Amino acid sequence: MPELMADRWAKREMLPPGQGRIYWHILLEDHPEVRAMASTAHERLAGIPGLDLTPHRWLHLTVLIAGLTNEISDEQMTAMVTEAGKLLAQVRPVTATLGRVLYHPEAVMLEARPAAALAPILEAAQTATRTALGRDGIPAHEPWTPHVTLAYSKAAQPAAPIIAALGRQLPTCEVTVGSIDLVVQDGPEYLWDWRPVAKVPIGSPS
Repeated sequence: MPELMADRWAKREMLPPGQGRIYWHILLEDHPEVRAMASTAHERLAGIPGLDLTPHRWLHLTVLIAGLTNEISDEQMTAMVTEAGKLLAQVRPVTATLGRVLYHPEAVMLEARPAAALAPILEAAQTATRTALGRDGIPAHEPWTPHVTLAYSKAAQPAAPIIAALGRQLPTCEVTVGSIDLVVQDGPEYLWDWRPVAKVPIGSPS
């Protein structure tokens, strides 16, 4: 549990508009239970300055960074999606539980459990990326801790008021993950200029 929050954006390499990173994300906008949890959290955090709240449109669980847009062609993205589709057809949809709040010096998050159940999705994204690009993707963090970010810190400030406002646990909910998304994030991260490229189902069609 951090004592101090840091300015996430001051430490990150920001790309200019027109350049971007390609991510494998699990987008969660279509899950009303996740939006409701985010709304509860955002209401509790509303009076605290120095936080960038994640827009409901882009609530997500980051799986893997594939690379930069100027390094990956449209054909390679298509190959990634095709390969991921083949691999994920063999994976059953996963039910994850959200509720436990995680605090990092740069972010406030909901843990997604169990991590072991979500690991096959990460492995499929890694294999598809390696097959299409000839190189591995970049983990967003190691070890991989599946989570949904509620807010990013944009200022150096004490963590205690944030923890006191939100607490360590929200009412739990279960989310069935039935797809993974390839997303282009253009320019500086805090602008939320995202463009979903493809949605890959998890599990064979019924």
